[in-house]
Amino acid sequence: MFIYCLEIHLSLPSRSLKEKRGIVKSILGRARNRFNVACAEVDRQDNVSVAVLGFVTVSPDKNIPRQALEKVEEWIYESWSDLEIIAADISEI
Repeated sequence: MFIYCLEIHLSLPSRSLKEKRGIVKSILGRARNRFNVACAEVDRQDNVSVAVLGFVTVSPDKNIPRQALEKVEEWIYESWSDLEIIAADISEI
């Protein structure tokens, strides 16, 4: 069994925690439905302009979970043009 994790740091165009929450919930909900991954906001919850999101997937094949998380990163980049990806890291757990 192979477990992979994607940690992605985003710069957000939000000016309030309410705006940030709307953006983050939208990304997380759509990612769950589209890619069947577990995800959550994992750090910097009190900072309005930055979000750190974590995505995790499991598979018996080594290549499938890594490719799925790479697709999640590409999807975020393509779907939310007003966000900036500051950093992204995929690691095996």
